[in-house]
Amino acid sequence: MTSAEHWLSIVGIGEDGWDGLNNEAKQAVTSAELLYGGVRHLALIPVSGSSANRILWPSPMAPAVQQIVAEHRGKRKVTVLASGDPMLHGVGVTLTRGLVATEFRVIPQVSAFSLACARLGWPMAETILITLVSRPVEQLLRHLYPGQRLVIFSEDGSTPATVARFLTKSGYGASELDVFENLGGSSERNISELAAIWANEQCGKLNLMAVLCASDTSDKPPSLAPGLPDDAFDTDGQLTKREVRAVTLARLAPLQNQTLWDVGAGTGSIGIEWMRLHPSCSCIAFEAREDRAARILQNAAQLGVPSLKVIQGTAPTTFASLRSPDAIFIGGGVSNDNLFEACWAKLAPGGRLVANAVTLQSEASLVARHTIYGGDLMRMMVSRANPIGGSYGWRPMMPVTQWTVTKP
Repeated sequence: MTSAEHWLSIVGIGEDGWDGLNNEAKQAVTSAELLYGGVRHLALIPVSGSSANRILWPSPMAPAVQQIVAEHRGKRKVTVLASGDPMLHGVGVTLTRGLVATEFRVIPQVSAFSLACARLGWPMAETILITLVSRPVEQLLRHLYPGQRLVIFSEDGSTPATVARFLTKSGYGASELDVFENLGGSSERNISELAAIWANEQCGKLNLMAVLCASDTSDKPPSLAPGLPDDAFDTDGQLTKREVRAVTLARLAPLQNQTLWDVGAGTGSIGIEWMRLHPSCSCIAFEAREDRAARILQNAAQLGVPSLKVIQGTAPTTFASLRSPDAIFIGGGVSNDNLFEACWAKLAPGGRLVANAVTLQSEASLVARHTIYGGDLMRMMVSRANPIGGSYGWRPMMPVTQWTVTKP
């Protein structure tokens, strides 16, 4: 094999099987030395179509994916079969991460996402794609608002019933739910019903869902903009208030595919709102108290970001072996010099650190660090109108001093 040749082919295959493959895809299969795939994928390749050693994906797949790169990279011709478009929530994404583009060739088929939108006449650019394969159903909450179109990849045949119950419980029982079984094959079938009266506990194992969201009430869904109402969170009082939270998120400046550390997370509001801004944003919340750590997970699930990670224990001892984050918010332990130094050491170059202080001692710590590290210092003083007898008056909240700094 010359250096100019790709050693890895990733072939998308649909329910129409071998006959649906183009010549390039068939050539990738017939010329392979090793052919990887699931039971269904390998069964779609006739014996005459490939003399390669057929290797069934183990469960979990991760070790086999690592083995392909570690043992066969540049040495053997490997072809991997995947459903539809391998780069759309497929194995192609995992396999090619870290490879040079000249090492592989991806030959996609029409994706199930594209087929579902075509069947319903939905514009793909206006439809949200979500996968529930090995992921919690609570992530749907972030996307629920009237008129939203969702295409959902199912874990198995029970997923549609789970989704229907979840939609109903979440106040979206009026949503139209279409389940497509064996999409693109000769046995394709569509089941359509409202989520609230969904009666199919078990659909075909190979299925996906399309949901046209409709609310059961006139209540507005929570905005994705920072600054959710304080009562959106279950809290014991350790909560960054709405106005301060919105400013703090603006200073943290979330970007796609970035990770936040929320240190001394309390209720978890900062990390939760960080993750709500985009599905690719991630957060690790550090919280010493067990009850608060459990409450953070509960709040994250109820607000549609169940993948938020909580590490319970005393920082910074819990930082060991973790990858550097893109941003850090210190909400608790601001006066702790060891904590700050550990955070600063872990923060990635170009990363943002934001710390809030409400006591004189913690404010003094921020002022001292500002002198050394630079950045911006500001003080927020918020007052809310509250009833006083038959009238209203301003009730001031505790002023908050905020320090923002970017690591060189």
